[in-house]
Amino acid sequence: MKKILFVLFLLIVCGISSFAQKAPYNVVFDLTSADTVVHKMVLRWINEIKHADPNAKIEVVLYAKSLDLVTADKSTYTDSITKYAKMNNVAFKVCEVAMKNNQVNKSQLLPGVQTVPDGIYEIISKQHEGWGYIKAAK
Repeated sequence: MKKILFVLFLLIVCGISSFAQKAPYNVVFDLTSADTVVHKMVLRWINEIKHADPNAKIEVVLYAKSLDLVTADKSTYTDSITKYAKMNNVAFKVCEVAMKNNQVNKSQLLPGVQTVPDGIYEIISKQHEGWGYIKAAK
């Protein structure tokens, strides 16, 4: 009888775990660097995440000196930014305070790049929603 109950218990546990949902793959990147090596690294990570889980949600929050990545006349990765920004589960969000501090206006941003009033608050909000946090730096 004990063996039957033990086997039944294992079947129930295995059955429940097979129906359990996988945790959502949501990650927010904190990008402040002007270094194009760091920019390339973030784009590589986006690519790797998208291959690991095409449904993953990715947000890159840019502030401080990182705006060149998404500024039309300065970006060395225009094609990649434009490609990813068209995806509905990848977003590039630029801090409006940083835009003001760096004399960048919305018309200078690459197509699909969004703005947020406060980049740090955006990151904190994503963390509060359970998103993973990655500081992109060398």
